[in-house]
Amino acid sequence: MRRAVRGAALAQVAVLAGLLAGCSQPAEGDGAKPSASAGGAAGSAGSGKGDDVAASGGSVGAAGSACELPVAFDTAENWKAEAIDTGTGTGTGTGTGEGGDEVAAELAEALLHQGPFTAACEIDAKPAGNIGFIRVWTGEAGAEAGDARALLMEFVKAEGDTSKAKYSDFTSDSEVSGAEVEYLYTSEALEETKKERAFLTVTADGPVVVHLGGLDTGEHEDMLPAYELARRTLRAI
Repeated sequence: MRRAVRGAALAQVAVLAGLLAGCSQPAEGDGAKPSASAGGAAGSAGSGKGDDVAASGGSVGAAGSACELPVAFDTAENWKAEAIDTGTGTGTGTGTGEGGDEVAAELAEALLHQGPFTAACEIDAKPAGNIGFIRVWTGEAGAEAGDARALLMEFVKAEGDTSKAKYSDFTSDSEVSGAEVEYLYTSEALEETKKERAFLTVTADGPVVVHLGGLDTGEHEDMLPAYELARRTLRAI
């Protein structure tokens, strides 16, 4: 009986895992291109590899946008932003029972938090023809601007099997500054190592991390112009 409850809970959380992992192939005919290899072909206009600048298709962060955040930045054309609900109580009425809800809550907690950061926004590249996301994570208020690199190190460490991290400083066009990292992440599930990037800035409301993963290194590099657009247009609100 307990095994059946646990299995039901795992199935329930699989939907959330799919949203936050971005590692599954798209359904046939949904417009997304096949997975790219590390040396994959050029991506689609506005987001693809080889584009110097991604075209802006909107923005997130400000009140009334898809994701209300402590900062704002532009999103690439055709990318779709959606706020991530981290509230409790979403597991009610699932029929998994009390034990199943406990397991689902534990797994959801692991997916929604990375170190001291909580998932806040997900910007999906699939409508633009790529497989991956830009995700925004937020932390609690109280950090100082000089803590940016140390906080970013915590974020990377919490992801798990990471290596070859290269840290640097950045400043956006609007003079918002912080720390940035490029590193490798090895997925145990996919048995693959891929490039990832993130930048972090500290605000009065807490630190904000903007992270770019991707199905593999090829997809990651195809989506870089969208990530660079976010970093360049990062602004206080």
